[in-house]
Amino acid sequence: MEFSLLAAALLGVALALLTLRVERIRKITDRTDLIDLVLGSAVVGLVIGRVAAMVLQGTNPFTHPLDLFLVRGGVDTGFASLGALGYLSWAARKDLWQTVDLIAPAALAGLGGWHAGCLMRGTCAGVATTLPWAIHDGTVGRHPVELYAAAALLLGAITLVMVRKRLPSGVPALLALGLAGGVRLATEPLRVGFGSNPAPWYLAAVVVGVLGTMIRVKAHRSRNISGS
Repeated sequence: MEFSLLAAALLGVALALLTLRVERIRKITDRTDLIDLVLGSAVVGLVIGRVAAMVLQGTNPFTHPLDLFLVRGGVDTGFASLGALGYLSWAARKDLWQTVDLIAPAALAGLGGWHAGCLMRGTCAGVATTLPWAIHDGTVGRHPVELYAAAALLLGAITLVMVRKRLPSGVPALLALGLAGGVRLATEPLRVGFGSNPAPWYLAAVVVGVLGTMIRVKAHRSRNISGS
């Protein structure tokens, strides 16, 4: 049985929970329900992403239920993200913007941990390169593309923790969405392509994040002008 994908997922969850802990230490929030929301979103996203990957590969999850745990085929990140966002939106529907803003840095850290989990899965390498930090696959050097993505996402999470209090409502979450999509979109050309092209998913995240941020900032400025 293959458990390296599960180990990568657990690393992502651990970093997400650590980020929430840091936010509590910095007194950004004192809410205790965020951990349950993060864990629930991660589980739902992982399950939906795994089922989607099985279906897209022609495997019936009802006739091959054990393949849900034998995760050699991977997880479809697009459907996993939609599943996690859908669950979070439903679970936090009474206070959506404040909740997703608080979770945004943890989500980026969790994604960073997921990508860093390539070290356990042996899947860090991308296309060939002669750069000195290349991962060597026999005699061929390759970009450690998953580590590029992990570093960018973790840096984004740290930055968002530092500046979140100064941003209008909704902007932290939208920035996190745009950054997550942008990192994957930027690193996609360095990956060894298999199967369908996921770039449209990442481009959609960037567009929604950028346009949403512009709309929220404009609305915030309008309220300040009308209130002054």
